[in-house]
Amino acid sequence: MKKHIFKMLAKINKAILPSFTKKELDITKASKIQLAIIGWRAFVTINSLD
Repeated sequence: MKKHIFKMLAKINKAILPSFTKKELDITKASKIQLAIIGWRAFVTINSLD
């Protein structure tokens, strides 16, 4: 059940949230909001793969 929810969240993240790798964002120059988005996407991705 948990894995299913995170897979749905990953699809929603992909559709809604921006991809900073495509924009070639330098992580050292990212704002706190951008870092929070990166962290959230990583958290959801890790949990959807388990």
